[in-house]
Amino acid sequence: MENPELLKQVEAKAQVWLGEAYDEATRKEVKRMLEADDKTELIDAFYRDLEFGTGGLRGIMGAGSNRMNIYTVGAATQGLANYLKENFKDLPEIKVAVGHDVRNNSRLFAEIVADIFSANGIKVYLFDSFRPTPELSFAIRHLVCQRGVNITASHNPKEYNGYKAYWEDGAQIIAPHDVNIIDHVNRIKGVEHIRFEGDKSKIEIIGKEVDEAFLTAIKGLQLSPDAVKRHHDMKIVYTPIHGTGVSLIPESLARFGFTDIIHVPEQDVTDGNFPTVVSPNPEVPSAMAMAIAKAKEVGADLVMASDPDADRIGAVIRDHKGEYVLLNGNQIVMILLNYIMTRNAELGMLKGNEYIVKTIVTTETIKSIAEKNNIRMYDCYTGFKWIAAVIRDNEGSARYLGGGEESYGFLAEDFVRDKDAVSAVSLMAEAAAWAKDKGMNFLQMLQDIYMKYGFSSEAGISLVRQGKKGAEEIQEIMKQLRVNPPKQIGGSPVSVIKDYESLTETHPLEGTSAKLDMPVTSNVLQYFTADHTKISVRPSGTEPKIKFYVEVHGEMASADDYDKAIAAADAKIQQIKSDLGID
Repeated sequence: MENPELLKQVEAKAQVWLGEAYDEATRKEVKRMLEADDKTELIDAFYRDLEFGTGGLRGIMGAGSNRMNIYTVGAATQGLANYLKENFKDLPEIKVAVGHDVRNNSRLFAEIVADIFSANGIKVYLFDSFRPTPELSFAIRHLVCQRGVNITASHNPKEYNGYKAYWEDGAQIIAPHDVNIIDHVNRIKGVEHIRFEGDKSKIEIIGKEVDEAFLTAIKGLQLSPDAVKRHHDMKIVYTPIHGTGVSLIPESLARFGFTDIIHVPEQDVTDGNFPTVVSPNPEVPSAMAMAIAKAKEVGADLVMASDPDADRIGAVIRDHKGEYVLLNGNQIVMILLNYIMTRNAELGMLKGNEYIVKTIVTTETIKSIAEKNNIRMYDCYTGFKWIAAVIRDNEGSARYLGGGEESYGFLAEDFVRDKDAVSAVSLMAEAAAWAKDKGMNFLQMLQDIYMKYGFSSEAGISLVRQGKKGAEEIQEIMKQLRVNPPKQIGGSPVSVIKDYESLTETHPLEGTSAKLDMPVTSNVLQYFTADHTKISVRPSGTEPKIKFYVEVHGEMASADDYDKAIAAADAKIQQIKSDLGID
């Protein structure tokens, strides 16, 4: 039964959207929800305003204050424009770059954004069509812009769209600009405050020139051109899963020197409905099914994919039985960082000031790889804006080798400040060629990492909780974990608890605590056990879910121990899921 007071507030809010300031299609949709007997849809659409957070906007498309539509996009853009004019008032011209992905309404939203910026006297570089998210980050720096906006919901289901806001360094916003921009967006209280009528003289369409500069810069990352020449005809299946990687990623692979790129024609079709998959997410096995089928058909060495905005990479390799198996995000990051660090050492390029970056929920094995190679590693919060912040802090004093996170994101370059599947796919293929030069396939390369640095296995569990009730349930789960933290997990006592909301590190076995050194607070909990198991818990910042990250460790003396190590890890992970009540 609905809360009568909440329903009254929602209905009053919805009535405003029936006014003449809103377009006919919006008014019709709101009227339908108001007249429906079941008010669930109306409540979800209006019970709050779609929050402009530190990552921008993301939500289901449709009419309503809690939905992605031209009015919520318009309010965000007007607030950004006001802040830009205040923050860069001494510049003769303020410039922004605007891009978008293949989703339904993405082009419409991008044009709305361009119109509003231009109506506020701001110069706009608008891409002529969809582009990978990392290219938008690149364009901000390349065109010396003060701001960038990308319309994308990454790998979310087709019902979603989003709005990513970038600063002049090409990274998503962090303090102090995040709070200041949110304040300016929240000041836009009505449609009448949004300047929708664009100034076309202020909008410049961009495309091929930026593509060429972007691809040329990525080609400069190549470390093993001779290995690629020897193995140029490696069979590589690649799918963009209906997304923006369709043209640039095959072109980048070709520029690296690979000559046998095999497509999945049905998924080369750009379509915001993502018709061949349930979810356009390369970390979901079903999204890779068609690419794997193609690989079996042609006997491919490697299968790779990018998500709809081409910032995440998926990869499939052959196991020792010849079966195609999906790598997880941790394994992709381990392989790429190990390749880059090892190859830099082989080429005599390490000078002692190199560093890598990972997020706190990403595997601790990466820390072991870095330590044993005498390369500094930084831990940061989830999200590439934090990896970008580390790059910015080290600019001019240290050399960035790469960084990544368990959610299938990797960045090999500092001329982009967001995760980049274009460069990651290209370097993954090159790493496979380099491994072949050493008489190894990708599985053997992965096993070699485990033998040198210790075996680890990870599992991600997401509990989806939709709508207002779901958001409240997620809050309650986090509250209970703080009030009643587990004393043991998987048969091993909890030795360290890190609460990033209070920035407190507690050692329950010793009865001591300390402060965590992080730039801001975050709603994340971590538990470390005596046997080196790590559990991380956090609500998603972009989706209606709470995420659990489980990492267990073991020993692997030889490649023959691989199956046994996996079986032991799987059993341990199942026990942990049961202990936490998330199996």
